[in-house]
Amino acid sequence: MTPIPDPRTARLRPLPNLIFASRWLQLPLYLGLIVAQCVYVFHFWVELVHLIEAAFGNQHALDQLVRGIGYRSDAPVTQLNETIIMLVVLALIDVVMISNLLIMVIVGGYETFVSRMRLEGHPDQPEWLSHVNASVLKVKLATAIIGISSIHLLKTFINAGNYELKVLQWQTLIHVVFLLSALAIALTDRLLAPPAHD
Repeated sequence: MTPIPDPRTARLRPLPNLIFASRWLQLPLYLGLIVAQCVYVFHFWVELVHLIEAAFGNQHALDQLVRGIGYRSDAPVTQLNETIIMLVVLALIDVVMISNLLIMVIVGGYETFVSRMRLEGHPDQPEWLSHVNASVLKVKLATAIIGISSIHLLKTFINAGNYELKVLQWQTLIHVVFLLSALAIALTDRLLAPPAHD
């Protein structure tokens, strides 16, 4: 009987070794996403500072917020109102959710497609990372995109007076398509890998 080689000491032939090593070409992509994450953090703090300054009566900060969220009013906006605060907070939540999506793609993608991070037993290891694979990552990304789409739709509905009916209908339709796509991904995943029964 031929002994099974230890995978830790087995050497690959040159071509398979080159093909397997090509996974490291994805590393610059993940590093680029980390840079994008830094941009999102900066954007979050700029918007938060504008919100705090506007709360204390800074008209320039208020104008920046109003322009940033696309809020329009017949009368000039001279102070924060509930709608503006809600739209700004939803924009901040949107940034956080996109940032969470980036972390999922960076950490989960690197762990799944490039190399193990060896986080087992680390106190800060994300719970979902212990059982991540390409299939789980797809479902998690789909649900994250639905959450982001929901926030955008809510922002649009709160500020509905500033949008044409056609824009509202298209955004709602696109959100429904995201929902159906996520359901299809989850269903396909369940059919291809049914849960194990005890």
